[in-house]
Amino acid sequence: MLRTLSALLLLALCSPPARAADAERPPNVVFILADDLGCFELGCYGQKLIKTPNIDKLAEGGMRFTHFYSGCPVCAPSRCALMTGKHMGHATIRDNKATPPEGQHPIRAEDVTVTELLKAKGYATGAMGKWGLGMWDTTGSPLKHGFDLFYGYNCQSHAHTHYPKYLYRNDTRIDLKDNDGKTGTQFTQDLFEAEALAFLDKNKATPFFLYLPFTVPHVAVQVPEDALAEYKGKLGDDPAYDGKKGYQPHPAPHAGYAAMVTRMDRTVGRVVEKLKELKLDGNTLVIFTSDNGPTHNVGGADSDFFKSAGTLRGLKGSVYEGGIRVPFIASWPGKIKPGTVSDERFYFPDVLPTLCEITGAKPPAGIDGVSFWPTLSGTGKQAPHEFLYWEFPGYGGQQAVIAGNWKAVRQALGKGVVRTELYDLAKDESETTDVADKNPEVLARLEKIMKEQHAPSAVFPLQTIDGPPKKK
Repeated sequence: MLRTLSALLLLALCSPPARAADAERPPNVVFILADDLGCFELGCYGQKLIKTPNIDKLAEGGMRFTHFYSGCPVCAPSRCALMTGKHMGHATIRDNKATPPEGQHPIRAEDVTVTELLKAKGYATGAMGKWGLGMWDTTGSPLKHGFDLFYGYNCQSHAHTHYPKYLYRNDTRIDLKDNDGKTGTQFTQDLFEAEALAFLDKNKATPFFLYLPFTVPHVAVQVPEDALAEYKGKLGDDPAYDGKKGYQPHPAPHAGYAAMVTRMDRTVGRVVEKLKELKLDGNTLVIFTSDNGPTHNVGGADSDFFKSAGTLRGLKGSVYEGGIRVPFIASWPGKIKPGTVSDERFYFPDVLPTLCEITGAKPPAGIDGVSFWPTLSGTGKQAPHEFLYWEFPGYGGQQAVIAGNWKAVRQALGKGVVRTELYDLAKDESETTDVADKNPEVLARLEKIMKEQHAPSAVFPLQTIDGPPKKK
């Protein structure tokens, strides 16, 4: 008995207390990015038709932002802003640009991503979903920007089907033999979920950054039958989509779209439950957001039917509020007060410095974001944004800047039009009334910001601002 007690005492002395070890461990980060999900397609933002109980619960347990913005109104540049902390006037990627036969124009070797910064701090890093910032043989490969593991689509065009013939595990092609590119049994959202849960199991003993850039609910409208059954025949008139205008046809696209979002919500719930099961939830920041505003009514999607942008003007591809305002929810038990709502304006360039402050990483010089950790934690003084800036060569050529409650917008730059609209967002969130003529001093101040923040890009020129279109 005495020998046993002595052995137990020795073991206790040699083993550090569990709570002390947990306290010394840097926090984990799970960052979930939906694809083309509108602010108002979630129950916690007022959606009435689509069920999102797990994301709503995440909001109840943390902070929900009402005025958070993406980096750009379309996919690749928005993700570039998220990864690098730079707005569209300085970012390497400013529009979607394909590089055949597969992939997008790459970020540069010198572009420092948040993943690289966390990896340098000893974090395990993984991503499951869609990359879109450069193929494996380019400077933009995720494997060259901090990821230990990438599983999913490298190319966003490849991601236009949720039943692809193949995915990638790092740079190795993985054939999905049960899929033909149009239909199948291997639904990628479910595959990403399984990989994410396995990543958490594998890396539970080390700090980790898990990036989940899901492809749902980007069209095509596709979802397993068991998910579709929850909505089929329950959303009123739901005419079939014939597929003639692109993407795969669907017999009940409203039901299919709603089911896609709810399927993703199920994944969010399972990731959160896994964190609890592993007793990691108290040391893990979970963020949920979307890469841009909701899609146009293409491929069977119907943003009008679901009121996906609420009363905001514009959809995906537009620098009006509906194209860049996104849902943003952050939850961290014990660190972020449950059930809180912030009306402060932040955007994707702010994510990098925020995660750096939380993890102790040092942000690189020359970024455009500010840390919003003081807002999340309710401690310290929040550094204000003097302005938020966007530009977008696509959809006719656009610029936008928000300073306080004022927003300036330019459209049709590719057509040689340089006219600046001005909106008072405090009174007119729907951007219905241009008040530029009544506020010349405000207009001049915001136009000055537009001029100063635009650094010309040879690959993504902003026509008119950078001079006339180049002759081919």
